[in-house]
Amino acid sequence: MLDSWIRIDADGKVTVFTGKVELGQGIRTALIQVAAEELDVPPTAIHLITADTVLTPDEGLTAGSHSMQDSGSAIRNAAANVRMLLVREAARTWNVEPAGIDTDGMGNLTGPEGRTLGYGPAASSLSLHVEAAADAPLRDPARYRTMGASLRRVDIPGKLTGEPAYLQDMRLPGMLHARMLRGPSFGTRFQSSDIAAISALPGVVKVVRQGNFLAVVAEREWTAITALRKFQDAPFVRTASPLPSGDVAATLKGLPSRDIGILDTRNATAPAASTVNARYSRPWLNHGSIGPSCAMAHFQDGAITVWTHSQGTFDVRRVVAELVGLPPEKVHAIHVEGSGCYGQNGADDVAADAALIAWDMPGRPIRLQWTREEEFGWEPLGPGMLTELEASLDTDKRIVTWKHEVWSNPHNNRPVGAGGVIAGGEVAKPFPVPEGKPIPMPEGDGSRNSNPLYDLPNMQVTYHFLKDMPLRVSALRSLGAHLNVFSIECMFDELARAGGVDPLELRLAHMKDERAREVMTTMAGRFGWQSRARGDGVRGCGMGFARYKNLGAYCAVAMEVEIDRETGRVRVRRAVAAVDSGQAVNPDGIRNQIEGGIIQSLSWTSREEMTFSPDRRTSFDWSAYPILRFEDMPDTIEVHVLDRPGLPFLGTAEAAQGPTAAAFANAVADATGLRLRDMPLSPERIKAALGAI
Repeated sequence: MLDSWIRIDADGKVTVFTGKVELGQGIRTALIQVAAEELDVPPTAIHLITADTVLTPDEGLTAGSHSMQDSGSAIRNAAANVRMLLVREAARTWNVEPAGIDTDGMGNLTGPEGRTLGYGPAASSLSLHVEAAADAPLRDPARYRTMGASLRRVDIPGKLTGEPAYLQDMRLPGMLHARMLRGPSFGTRFQSSDIAAISALPGVVKVVRQGNFLAVVAEREWTAITALRKFQDAPFVRTASPLPSGDVAATLKGLPSRDIGILDTRNATAPAASTVNARYSRPWLNHGSIGPSCAMAHFQDGAITVWTHSQGTFDVRRVVAELVGLPPEKVHAIHVEGSGCYGQNGADDVAADAALIAWDMPGRPIRLQWTREEEFGWEPLGPGMLTELEASLDTDKRIVTWKHEVWSNPHNNRPVGAGGVIAGGEVAKPFPVPEGKPIPMPEGDGSRNSNPLYDLPNMQVTYHFLKDMPLRVSALRSLGAHLNVFSIECMFDELARAGGVDPLELRLAHMKDERAREVMTTMAGRFGWQSRARGDGVRGCGMGFARYKNLGAYCAVAMEVEIDRETGRVRVRRAVAAVDSGQAVNPDGIRNQIEGGIIQSLSWTSREEMTFSPDRRTSFDWSAYPILRFEDMPDTIEVHVLDRPGLPFLGTAEAAQGPTAAAFANAVADATGLRLRDMPLSPERIKAALGAI
């Protein structure tokens, strides 16, 4: 129904509703532009409401680069429908044909003899509680006023000026502060603690206990922190199986697998003349959110309101309802942006924690802030992964065989019920943990982007799905595409080296998709690929390409690096990317996402790795879990957007992660002559490899 998406008041005020949320990806700005363009009003006239279980449509998760493809397309169609109905109403009012009616870009309808009618008066004469038509006429790209323009992002000013911008900044009158009383990491608990002594601390209001669920609630935040520290003086025990102590390959290959065929194509070719075998891996990764997870909850009059930065606001409602035993309509979940996300960090868990505490303490809002140590110790990690590839060239330098195997746990264990959050396993009657399941292709999870977009005659791709998880894992931005694209694009460079072929030429020789070819050639032209610095022991260049999920945005990245052979440190001198996102709503927003994806992927690929002892995680802060710092940023990043007016929107936010990882590894290999296949390609590993030759 149109009024689920758009409402126009009698005074012309336009409210647009989306089930997607702002995570720092700039989606609010882009969706405002889409609505403004198709309604033909100024962007400033749009009031956008993001995911709210009382007000907005349930569009599921904000994940998988689906926001523009899904919500952007839905809002575009809804706005076109509303504009069509407004035109028809004006035509009826003036007794003229709709073809003679236009809009002026300022919220007015114009007709013959200089007639004008504001959207407000027109809307007051009709109902938007009607089903959307699938074929409402869209505005001509040649007449665009808003789409295609790099409008300033609406979410940035508060973040830059220090105004309240995040849920972590939120305060409610009369609220209490809470801290969770848990062991140092998931699968642990403290053996004993003097709860009575903690309860007696000045300023402590209550220690909430339900089974093994323990939280301290205080009038002041520092009091809650002090109580938490006193609680942590007790020894802890591990309640789950020991954490993996071997490398990722040994751990994953030791688990039972369910083999899923992804591709199996067979065609006659010339015999293989040379073959390359390679194994690639990535470790378990933390989300590294700069702001640890936070939530607010308030239980009063038989209903709970939860403010959450989860990417699944409607799932938070379902989780909380089951956890406390309320009907879903008695749980109101409201999204508020959090400082850090892109995957399932602790946001869902902390929302459930806050709700359970509020349920036990009606009448007072509860603010629950996890600590840095809790975020690193308890959040789900991005799964460790392993791939093994084998590919062959014939004498004409054509790829004749391609085999790709990937081992991975499920990547999407996002909670849809109480069993999916930590609190659900701690209450007196624990909820069963849901069984992990693979996501079918073409979306995929561990298998995502394991099917090359390239035109290869014989391809065998197998996903060894590992249901049993040695530690808590779930979604991290781009899921399996990070390692799968890394593996495919590194293998292309390894084949190019074996065959004495330019890496770009080998890719183009096996690519039929014209949009993919244009993205690669645009990147190469802007980078100066043909005149690039060649590997000399210190400097080198590399590239990577993928179409995200083979159905999202196309992205190619080239990179020039310089190696400090004394330390192994890699300086990225420049990175150049080209991206085709379909119709570009906000080109600068697209550049934001590709730039951010490049930086994030460089951090994963060159720095990040969660560490363990048998009884707990051992990466609890930034010294033990290093991420890319400002001094490690590429000297320059260029992003060139290929606009496709009139074509569908393509998801962009996760398009750069795989190509960037491959471009970095390929540039390091070009510079040093050494092929490092196991992430992180850290300065320590590079220095060790250089010292071994």
